[in-house]
Amino acid sequence: MSEPRPSRSRRAGGARRTAVLDQVIATLADRGYGGTRYTDVAAASGVAVSTLQGYFGSREDMLIEAFDRATSIAVDAMNEFAAQFEDPWEQLVAMVDRGLATDVATWRMLMEFWTAAAHDVELQQHAATLAEQYRKPFVDAVRRGIDAGDFRPRFGSDAIIEVVVANIVGLLYPVVLEHLSPTDVDYREVVLAQLAFALNTSEPNPTDV
Repeated sequence: MSEPRPSRSRRAGGARRTAVLDQVIATLADRGYGGTRYTDVAAASGVAVSTLQGYFGSREDMLIEAFDRATSIAVDAMNEFAAQFEDPWEQLVAMVDRGLATDVATWRMLMEFWTAAAHDVELQQHAATLAEQYRKPFVDAVRRGIDAGDFRPRFGSDAIIEVVVANIVGLLYPVVLEHLSPTDVDYREVVLAQLAFALNTSEPNPTDV
């Protein structure tokens, strides 16, 4: 999987194919990349293996397309969610809360995606694009806060954003392994207090938003 290759083709199939692809995503989250076979998806979806092969081609292409869809949906959802906030600090708090509340199934999918991306050039490129897109609303909120005089950063903006995103995605293994609850209140308070300090926000009670 490590060698560069032309972009994987996407085949026709309409709404039924998309529904099956969502089942592939669920199976991946449950069984992992190495443990998901055509027969597993066929059993879960009620679709014959031959039909799955017609939809996706190889097993690898099916799984990679499922990764593409699942991760793109997650990033698009965060961007749509962030667009509803006018106040920069409220937007940042809401995005942190949403990120920290990520469900276990999504964390499992991301774990499988990033593991596979470590061995696949096309997936690495997709992961880099998604990472940039995921950070965009954070970048926007920080920029607007600085422009409005609400934030007076103690550090470079890029580093601050990288740290807050790392605090979110850093929950992946602790949550998947059940070492930490995604609703841990103290963890949230530390993340927001750290962010408020780094941005030097004018919010009087930054963690109470």
